[in-house]
Amino acid sequence: MFRVPAKQLYHQTVLFPSRDSYLDTVDSAKADGFEMCADLCAVDYLTHPGRASLPDSVQAERFEVVVVLVSLEPRRRIRLRVQVPENSPMLATLFERYLGSEAMEREAYDMFGIVFTGHPDLTRILMPQDWEGHPLRKDYAIGRVPVQFKSPSGTR
Repeated sequence: MFRVPAKQLYHQTVLFPSRDSYLDTVDSAKADGFEMCADLCAVDYLTHPGRASLPDSVQAERFEVVVVLVSLEPRRRIRLRVQVPENSPMLATLFERYLGSEAMEREAYDMFGIVFTGHPDLTRILMPQDWEGHPLRKDYAIGRVPVQFKSPSGTR
């Protein structure tokens, strides 16, 4: 059915498409009845480069985009784990295939800096538009948000 490396992890089929085969894999899944994108998120493995759950043929990268696709009838789900390199954190959008992925891709962009090419409105969704950086990256400085305290009298 799918022509990408796969594993059974935690009683679920996990596919490992490359960035080049990502959309073809998603199209095959959709044609096979996976009509809903239930989740799309990103992971930064900067501090965990040697994760063991990848097939031998898959090169580990700093970032990974994880997509969960669901078939409602019959009840099935598959997970896709796409490796995204640090020097080119880009992946094609799923927006045209799964309209509900729009906000999830914006969140992955906002928090991790992964650019979803072809996305219709790739703007920040959680942080202010003028925010610098991506707060869920492992190399993002901790404590960069200035905290304002009120004095006991209520004035600043």
